[in-house]
Amino acid sequence: MTTPDPHNPAHPDAKAHSEGGMDYLVTRQRKLVTVYLPLAVFSFVLLFPFYWMTITTFKGKEDLYDYERNSPFWVSNPTLANVKKLLFDTAYPEWLWNTMLVAVSATFISLFASVLAAYAIERLRFKGSKWVGLCIYFAYLVPPSILFIPLATMVFKLQLFDTRWALILTYPTFLIPFCTWLLMGYFRSIPFELEECALIDGATRLEILLKIVLPLAVPGLISAGIFAFTLSWNEFIYALTFVSSSEVKTVPVGVITELVEGDVYHWGSLMAGALFGSIPVAILYSFFVEYYVSGMTGAVKE
Repeated sequence: MTTPDPHNPAHPDAKAHSEGGMDYLVTRQRKLVTVYLPLAVFSFVLLFPFYWMTITTFKGKEDLYDYERNSPFWVSNPTLANVKKLLFDTAYPEWLWNTMLVAVSATFISLFASVLAAYAIERLRFKGSKWVGLCIYFAYLVPPSILFIPLATMVFKLQLFDTRWALILTYPTFLIPFCTWLLMGYFRSIPFELEECALIDGATRLEILLKIVLPLAVPGLISAGIFAFTLSWNEFIYALTFVSSSEVKTVPVGVITELVEGDVYHWGSLMAGALFGSIPVAILYSFFVEYYVSGMTGAVKE
């Protein structure tokens, strides 16, 4: 009598294994420990700050300071006073508009320069191109806290202080290096044969860039754009140094400088400003998360 071979396609266990892939090797208890528990911890750590900002936004003074009668993790008497103070007693709508304008403008400028630099380094194959790309990435590693001192001198001499242009023109100094490095990795993954065929057919380098390379590099462009937009949206040092008027401030600077009066912290309005300021970035990530992951994967591909 022969023992049934579980690897035989006719065997019932083999059929179950083929339908479930490698799941039969993982028990429910092990999956609970290795998958669901870490995922639950990660979700809690990631989402708790947003939950805390949300409940603090709608808390009154009693909920904020009287923890003996009210739970710190829940809203007993919700109120819109903090939102009203933020939107009508401060220039928060103008800060939000300034942040959006500066972030979008700096992102487009950085992407334009990064596309040209990354294409020249990766596709034109000139001598020393690898060293140029490496130097560009090293420029990204320079802390902004060191660069803002010479940049401040340039901003004053160009009479751009306390204007949106001061931020739009200085943000690309730290956006372009990383975006260039990211796009270099993605351009490297595009086959050179496509360009060679286009050159044989008489296409120019500009036509190749616009009609062949950029359409294939859309995930990389979206990934670099999201990265640049997020950094511009959250930037603090340059915005604090180069802007002083309330109507020109961005959200990170305006919320901190005008909702903290000496040792008095308006926590409800502060949390409301942080919550409303994080919504556009969260929406942006939710729409383009697949392209973002694809772009990051292409950037590290050799």
